[in-house]
Amino acid sequence: MAKTPCPITRNEFREHAKALAIKINGLDFQADPREFSTGSLGWYLNGKTTIEIDGKRVAVQIGMNLTVVGSKELPAG
Repeated sequence: MAKTPCPITRNEFREHAKALAIKINGLDFQADPREFSTGSLGWYLNGKTTIEIDGKRVAVQIGMNLTVVGSKELPAG
């Protein structure tokens, strides 16, 4: 299966990627642009919130990566 090429460069991502608004269980969070240690580009969100289950509130930790497909293979620069 052929890999999907990334349509942008690393510099385009660095210059133009904006934070993303993420809504989880009715609460607003922000995922910030990031270059991951793997070399991939994308957005990262880390946070905590509570979710109700059967009338009881439980604490949850949020860890979310949104990765640009094909960005790991982009040349460094």
